[in-house]
Amino acid sequence: MKAWLERCFKLRENGTTVKNELLGGATTFMTMSYIIFVQPAILSMTGMDKGAVMVATCLSSALATLLTGLLAKYPIAQAPAMGHNIFFAVIVCGTMGYSWQVALGANFISGCIFIVLAVIGVWGTVVEAVPMCLKFGIAVGIGLLIALIGLQYGGIVVDTPGIMVGIGDLTSKPVVLVLLGLALTAVLMARKVPGAILIGILATAVAGVPLGIVKYHGLLAPVPSLAPTFLKLDIAGAFRSGLLSVVFIFFFLDVFDAVGTLIGVGSSGGFLKDGKLPRANQAMMADAVGTVGGVVLGTSTVSSYIESVTGIAQGARTGLANVMTSFLFLAALFFSPLAEMISGEFHFKGMSLHPVIAPPLIIVGYMMMKGVVRIDWEDLTEAVPAFLSIVIMPLTVSITEGISFGFISYSLLKLVTGKGKQVHWLIYLFSVLFIIRYVIE
Repeated sequence: MKAWLERCFKLRENGTTVKNELLGGATTFMTMSYIIFVQPAILSMTGMDKGAVMVATCLSSALATLLTGLLAKYPIAQAPAMGHNIFFAVIVCGTMGYSWQVALGANFISGCIFIVLAVIGVWGTVVEAVPMCLKFGIAVGIGLLIALIGLQYGGIVVDTPGIMVGIGDLTSKPVVLVLLGLALTAVLMARKVPGAILIGILATAVAGVPLGIVKYHGLLAPVPSLAPTFLKLDIAGAFRSGLLSVVFIFFFLDVFDAVGTLIGVGSSGGFLKDGKLPRANQAMMADAVGTVGGVVLGTSTVSSYIESVTGIAQGARTGLANVMTSFLFLAALFFSPLAEMISGEFHFKGMSLHPVIAPPLIIVGYMMMKGVVRIDWEDLTEAVPAFLSIVIMPLTVSITEGISFGFISYSLLKLVTGKGKQVHWLIYLFSVLFIIRYVIE
């Protein structure tokens, strides 16, 4: 078995071990397992069955994550994307008034387009076309976004009328728990203790139980039926309804969330080689197949997760970590009470906190800041686009918006300074598409 794993994942070549990969895969699962419960809560607003959506979420996440691990060999997990599910439920089904079946149909069409382009092999070229200043800017922006999410999940940073955000109640039980978990994780990492992030997660969860912050729900639960959502998509209805703009937005969001995450996570893990991401097409294919499979099962767009950086920080370097994450998504179908214990919400002063997963997200935010020193801050045509990508991502809570501002400003500044030939034609094309997207929205 060990020899087969070595041949398949080249563990020695990547400077890792089976232990590191399994620990990394488990860490990634724990930090993203909240989607198992958040996704049903969001999609149920459309009338979809919560239990069926939960099963669809676990199965589609396991499928796409496993494909990424086996085809692309990267420890980058996949699951239904936050933001995409809001667009699906609130905008397409809520504001626009379409049924969830028709919305799934539109989502299916966008996923099929994604697959076709992955088969053609364009995605490696797209990743390669992104200039280095934006590669580093995207990675740093994602790091700040992750840190902001962690700070908000921990109640350390809170919404404050008039000034947008402010400091939370640092003496409250949930915030103290988060700060202790953060301190423990940082100390373990500083002392180079193996499994530091995973130990920090488990220690925070255990400490939260007697405080009443973390709820123990038991071990096992019956698996809900998938029947209410399985194969319920209405493709013909999507065509009849003329949802071209919706298909375009589903596609656009998926592409640039995936590209941004691959670049950001790839940079963090040292996977970029001379600015290129090997096997980018395979990673995007896994993303596309995951979306199509997820829609068939009954959930919205599946995409790469920035929380994968926690597993990489734990030592994961190959697709073997994804095998572990995929297995845990399947196990969650039966052990959902334990997954809910780790990712569960704690309601405090009108806020929904996630105290257990907040510390590792904050730590990962720090780890992704390293690329900021590799940006040429003296060249405004490089520095301003990178800066905009960095600040727009956390302030809009959107990877796509950060990439959009970076691409458009990069194209514009290079053109007006006579450096237009330095820009790959794909960057110009996507800059125009980003502008069109803003116009039609």
